[in-house]
Amino acid sequence: MASNKSSALKIGDLIDVTIEKVAHGGHFIARHEGAVIFVRHAIPGEQCTIEVTSTGSSFNRADVVSVTQPSEFRVKPPCQYAHRLGCGGCDFQHITPPYQRSLKSDVIAEQFSRIAKKEIRIEVEEVGESIGWRTRAIATTNRNGKLGFYKSRSHAIAPVDDCIICVKSMNFSEIAARPLKGDVRVEISASNSGERTIALAPTRGEEKARITEGQSVLHENILGKRLEVSHESFWQSHVKAPEVLSNVVLDFAQLSKGEHVLDLYGGVGLFTAAIVEAVGPDGQVDLIEGSKIATEDARRNFANYKNVTVATGDVAKLLPRVTSADVVVLDPPREGAGRDVITQITALNPRAIVYVACDPAALARDTAYLEDHRYALAELRAFDLFPMTHHIECVALYERAEVS
Repeated sequence: MASNKSSALKIGDLIDVTIEKVAHGGHFIARHEGAVIFVRHAIPGEQCTIEVTSTGSSFNRADVVSVTQPSEFRVKPPCQYAHRLGCGGCDFQHITPPYQRSLKSDVIAEQFSRIAKKEIRIEVEEVGESIGWRTRAIATTNRNGKLGFYKSRSHAIAPVDDCIICVKSMNFSEIAARPLKGDVRVEISASNSGERTIALAPTRGEEKARITEGQSVLHENILGKRLEVSHESFWQSHVKAPEVLSNVVLDFAQLSKGEHVLDLYGGVGLFTAAIVEAVGPDGQVDLIEGSKIATEDARRNFANYKNVTVATGDVAKLLPRVTSADVVVLDPPREGAGRDVITQITALNPRAIVYVACDPAALARDTAYLEDHRYALAELRAFDLFPMTHHIECVALYERAEVS
């Protein structure tokens, strides 16, 4: 039935709909003659004219063309390129920042209800200004050398002369004004110590980006420590995220001197830097990370700590070598840890598991896996570390459930 109803829509169709609710991934749900449509640049409750951009057997996609009855939360996007034919990066610029956070709370609640079968409601916490927060960006030039970003679900480039969500020290407008070659990926990193690195690579092929300005290793000052972070290593993109997340991890973990902590998917050692002070010289921190470049950074960062070990490799393959841990901290990629890693973590019988997640759907799935192994969700916080976009960062605490 859904297939027949969906197939009645054609790409380019203009239809009038009422927007129902927000969906995971930055879209909003509407229905037309039984067909489900994921709509960009809408707001729940609005009456809109939309243009169908793709069709499928289970759902369709569309963009808002005009709004007949706008939401009270609709605003003019602060960026001139934030529209349906422009940059595909910021999908919430047309919404007031407080309501953006409310919608993100709705997404978390829906994912936990649907996937983990848990009814929760938490506030997505404001961290800072909605613009000027991003410290790392990847832009691309079009065939004429004009710098920009990909349009939504497209390989076409929307040229821009500035990106207002980037930190001022990145000076994106100056880079955009440069004469650049066509079809080039431009990677930009800006540290909180005032450094900027630019690397270039062809958009096609597997060629590694070549640094053309700045140093290959940047320096980040976090909670009294100075960390080396290679341009190619993962680093939290929001300028305030490293400190905010480190403090929450410490608060949730409630570490004691002498404890043994695993830092999984530990990167260059952001959380290890905070943990190692909390457990003291008699404690132990074991960091596991898949990126060789990131672990090289981590080894330099903790070269003077005899109680920190750094291992390079797949977490799922290296975890079986670990026999015990008091606390496990993990910050996996967007797809989450998964069943096998969760099973291995719980087999260590830690007193607490602190999970940092950038995808609430993956977090909800892994919450269900943890509960299967008698670890209960004890606390959950969410942070708006990606303002103007649909992305959310969560930190969850799991503790051993009491067995009756």
